[in-house]
Amino acid sequence: MAGAPQQVTPAKPMRLALLLAMAMFVLVVDTSLMNVSISAVVHDLDTTVSSVQSAIALEALVSAAFILIGGKVGDLIGRKRAYVLGLLGYAVGALAMTLAQSVTAIVVLWAVVGGLGASLLLPAMQSLIHGNFEGDMQRRVYALVGAAAAIAAAVGPLLGGVLTTFLSWRIAFLLEAVVIAVVLSGIRLVVDVPFTGERAVDPVGAVLSVVAMGGIVLGILVWQEGGEAVGALIAVGALAMAGLVWWLRSAHRRGRATLIDPTLFSSAQFRLGISQQMMQQIALGGVMIVLPIYLQMVHGYNALQAGLSLAPLSLSMFAVALIAGRRAGAAAPATLVRWGFLLVVVGVVVIIPLVPRADGGLALALPLAVTGCGLGLLVSQLNNYTLAPVSQERVSEAAGVNSAAGSFGLSFGLAVGGAVMLATLAGTFTSLASASDVLTAQQQEQVAHSLDQDAQVMTDTQLAGLLEGQPSQVQDEILSINADARHLALQVAMLIPLLAAMAGLVNGFRMARLPRVDPVADHGGLIAG
Repeated sequence: MAGAPQQVTPAKPMRLALLLAMAMFVLVVDTSLMNVSISAVVHDLDTTVSSVQSAIALEALVSAAFILIGGKVGDLIGRKRAYVLGLLGYAVGALAMTLAQSVTAIVVLWAVVGGLGASLLLPAMQSLIHGNFEGDMQRRVYALVGAAAAIAAAVGPLLGGVLTTFLSWRIAFLLEAVVIAVVLSGIRLVVDVPFTGERAVDPVGAVLSVVAMGGIVLGILVWQEGGEAVGALIAVGALAMAGLVWWLRSAHRRGRATLIDPTLFSSAQFRLGISQQMMQQIALGGVMIVLPIYLQMVHGYNALQAGLSLAPLSLSMFAVALIAGRRAGAAAPATLVRWGFLLVVVGVVVIIPLVPRADGGLALALPLAVTGCGLGLLVSQLNNYTLAPVSQERVSEAAGVNSAAGSFGLSFGLAVGGAVMLATLAGTFTSLASASDVLTAQQQEQVAHSLDQDAQVMTDTQLAGLLEGQPSQVQDEILSINADARHLALQVAMLIPLLAAMAGLVNGFRMARLPRVDPVADHGGLIAG
């Protein structure tokens, strides 16, 4: 289709805007459903917590690794077609969750196919909003889509908890597929937005970007599952990342097409904004994988109880993001970002010593609310801060980089949080078992061998079932060791979001030294992370 992009007819822009918001809602709520349903999925599929956690991290990784490529694919095949393919990829993932009989189906169809769908959907949606609406209506649609994402993040744990507890986690994902079908039913309202820029592709940059992000996170996931060649995978990822930086600069100097225009990074504000986006998402990913596992595996919570326990975090994040986004006034974004990371640090620092003492999720409500307020401040500021120095012609590409950084941070936080938790669990359990006066040397060796093969977080009921036939004093001793090891493992895993928040706080002082650049438009709708 040639020529300038058409606009939707005056009678139907609001319907299209609502359909776009529904698509974003499904995109964001998807992972929340999975987090609060971990124990139910583990039970129904007879799998392990680590396998489900790996699938969650892999889905975020695939989205991050391919989102820049997805944007270029949309340029080449048409943004509307990429939008449809992205929705279909997500629908395949949702239906796979509805029908899955093994964790393999979840990994292949939900994590990989669904992640690829997200990588096509997000950049295409941004371009379609820009091309189908103009003026005040365009700003309203961006705001509506951003609000849908924020609401999904806030109510996702509660919605997933209710559906999983009273119906089934499968029903929750089936409803996702239904919503996608409704969105696709209005696809005729979408007018395609032709791409008028350079159509040359950068296969070298594309491969390097996938290997870079994929190698690092996959190495962590392989470590978590007890696999080999962990160091080699991470090293390949790190080398590919360095190679990508070199390639982008070299190809740009020679006038060749590049996956990302490296001159975007000439702005110190853009570079810092990307870094802060990544730190925020690492912190969020770490908290949102560790705490649901803690509540469901240690306290035996069902999905609804886990969702209610996480509500102080998600609802305070939503409320503060909404208020700060509208009423920040003359406050410098760097100041609000520093306060945001400081609140996350304070919240996590309080949670860590509470873990072994808390008798349930209610004890964590206040520090979770503090953490949520900090994340809300970050959500309200970082997108506009990062994209402020970028011209309107390049904002879509810059938003794609921003989204990739956020998605990579999320997948990294999910993977490292889970891997550190399981590694600490295995090491602590072995150490405590070796120091036990109750367990015999043979029993201690059996424990070490078992953990070396398959370390996982499990409820006391699950562990007691495995210990049937053992003397009562041995059962009591192993249950006691397991409780102590789980608490320490979860405390150590919470250091991941803490370190990310502390790094963000340090970066916040660097932000304060830069001259303030106000955005030419509100980019809050381009949240995508």
